[in-house]
Formats: sequence, C-alpha cells, structure tokens
Amino acid sequence: MSTGKTLPEKVVLASGNRGKLREINHILRGLGIQALPQSDFNVTDAEETGLSFVETAILKARHAARAPGLPAIADDSGLEVDALNGSPGIYSARFAGPDATDVDNVEKLLESLKGVPETGRTARFQCLMVFMAHAEDPTPLICQGTWEGRILRQPSGENGFGYDPVFFVPGEHCTAADLSPEVKNHLSHRGQALNKLLTALS
Repeated sequence: MSTGKTLPEKVVLASGNRGKLREINHILRGLGIQALPQSDFNVTDAEETGLSFVETAILKARHAARAPGLPAIADDSGLEVDALNGSPGIYSARFAGPDATDVDNVEKLLESLKGVPETGRTARFQCLMVFMAHAEDPTPLICQGTWEGRILRQPSGENGFGYDPVFFVPGEHCTAADLSPEVKNHLSHRGQALNKLLTALS
C-alpha cells in the first residue's frame, strides 16, 4: 500500500537528545539520510501534553516540522514496568522530576522496585515513531516498536543512555548498555520502529 510519502535526504528530529540522535543517524546512515536536531533550527522542545506515546510523538513531529520546511521524525519512547502498573511510561524521561538526569531516574526506578523478586521485574521499552511530511500533514505515518526485558538490581554497561544500564535483554544475557550500537539498533524498540517507518516510506 502506498503512503504517498517518500524518503527524504534530510529530516528534522524532534529531539535535542544526543543519544537518540546518534542512534537514529546510525540506522539512517546506510540509506543516505541525515537526521538534524531541531535545535539546529532554533526549535525548542514541544510541550508534551499528550497522554499516550502516540499523542506525544505527533505533537512533537508537528512542532518540529513547522519551522524548517523539512519533513520531521519524532519518537516518544519509554519504559513500562509491570510491577509499577506500566510506569514510568510516558513520564520515563522525568520519572524523578522535571530536571531529572538519567542517573536520577534509574535510582528512583531501582528504589521503586526494592523487594520485587526477579520474576516480577518484567518490563519493556516502547517506541512510537512518527513521520510528518510537513506541519499540516493530515496523515502522519506511525510505527511502533517493543523490546521485552527485565529490570536488574544494579546498573551494568557503559553504552546507551536512559534506563539501558538496568534493562536486561534475555536473548543477549546482558543489559542494553552492554550491547554494541550495531546490536542494540537491530534489537531495540527504536530500531524496530524506525525500520518499519523506512520500509513504509520506501
């Protein structure tokens, strides 16, 4: 089925997160596509008022596409922990407060799971990726990726960002932060969603 949308040479990424920009450009590189951070165009972060990953991703993509006149890609990603009824979810980046660092968020997560046995520490990363051809695009392209794992009791690994150091990947017997960028981008929620999006566009 045709989406009416095509692969551009450049897209604006609706994020200032350098880890996210690095991951997305690593996947796009082989296709000759470059993602530019919205900050290059003096676009500030959109107000994340959505109550779901998909709502927030659409808000972010529309906001980023308004300024530069380029197509925009936005993703809203987060960690769902079963023992916490799906939290931190859409609040993953600010779980420990509005100015929380990755370390702050990980520490709060581990504290919240204190006493939870291994069998109860199941979790998954979710990613909703949105492509918008322009700011008024009435049919944004939406793709989802899900990555299953469980939460360890202490961090391990130097790669990645966010909750990667405590997210254990059963098939690899290590955390997401222990994986090479190539392996992580192949397995991850963001890699899955972006590859689905690229398939739809091409």
